[in-house]
Amino acid sequence: MKTDEAKRVLETALLCAREPMSLHGMKKLFADVDANGRVLGIGVGTDTIKLLLEELRHDWQDRGIEIVSLASGWRFQSRPEMKPYLDRITPEKPPKYSRATLETLAIIAYRQPVTRGDIEEIRGVAVNSQTIKMLEDRGWIDVVGHREVVGRPALLGTTKQFLDDLGLASLGQLPPLDSIADAQDGRSLEALEAALQQNFNKTDAPADVDEQVTSPVEVPIHDPQPAFGVDRVNNIDTNDESN
Repeated sequence: MKTDEAKRVLETALLCAREPMSLHGMKKLFADVDANGRVLGIGVGTDTIKLLLEELRHDWQDRGIEIVSLASGWRFQSRPEMKPYLDRITPEKPPKYSRATLETLAIIAYRQPVTRGDIEEIRGVAVNSQTIKMLEDRGWIDVVGHREVVGRPALLGTTKQFLDDLGLASLGQLPPLDSIADAQDGRSLEALEAALQQNFNKTDAPADVDEQVTSPVEVPIHDPQPAFGVDRVNNIDTNDESN
């Protein structure tokens, strides 16, 4: 296959894909198979695909859409400066999260892997189980192991979905923190929230979800067609969590 044709195929696939495409998935675009499903020839190699991606990035650099590399693969998305215009045709408002929820997510993102007990020690209050469940249901956190102590508590960490929705390729792209919050330092907790919110504010499209949680924190979801479903979550915070 000629390079120009391969680039056109790749561009079409990325524009039509509902989720980020991995390099492995892109290679399947060019793999011919026989009647038994066996691959014929070498198709298009990884290095060539990377080169084509860079060419596509250059081709679209002056347009309202850009191609970006995320944790789970590559995708096209609207540029941040297009958000004010796209909002005019998207009546849905992005979901809102309480301070307690954002604090919990920030602590997991910056201190992972952490247990629920770790989060409670840092925040100084009990963590509502519904808060953890909501973050798991949204696909932002997951159990990544268990601490080898009595009771073997679950260790929580963020997921590739979390990075994708923030438009990031790795956790290293989160704003750096000079120090991590401790249980008695409220200002450090505010720094955790602010650092995570900084990245949420870079996202450019609201989520297509039903969840409406009254709170001062607004978190737009990056992908206009997220791959996860979210049930309505009400009253995330109880009296044992401070807002």
